[in-house]
Amino acid sequence: MAQETPKDNSGFTLPAPASAPPAADASAAASATTATTEPAPGLDPAGTTDTSSRDTLVGGVVLLLLFIAFFFAKNAYANGLVAKRVPPNKANAAGWWLFIFLASLATGVVLAAVNAHKFLAPLFMGPLVLVGLVALLLTFTSSRR
Repeated sequence: MAQETPKDNSGFTLPAPASAPPAADASAAASATTATTEPAPGLDPAGTTDTSSRDTLVGGVVLLLLFIAFFFAKNAYANGLVAKRVPPNKANAAGWWLFIFLASLATGVVLAAVNAHKFLAPLFMGPLVLVGLVALLLTFTSSRR
């Protein structure tokens, strides 16, 4: 058997831990020549830290704040329709349809921002777009006198 020279070993190896006993140093040196590409514990070389729970929480808070703003927009729209002599029950219905339209639009945008790879699928976006379009249509048809 030919003995390897340092020039033959083209892979990157980490030094043995400082707190290892001398017997472990010999086995660590032997295994260093056949080291795999596993990262050291605590290191994340590719930047693949899982932030899905944090992103989902931030997205939920943003969505909640948008729903509160949309509720005020619904009331303003309904009051504006009543000022234009639309009956209050039709104006209120049109306001709720506007709220549903804006909520479905915001939900789609927030889901796409949280995890575009998962939530931009037609399974998620199809129903949201359909509900949004129906709500937009009903917003304008129910706001007629």
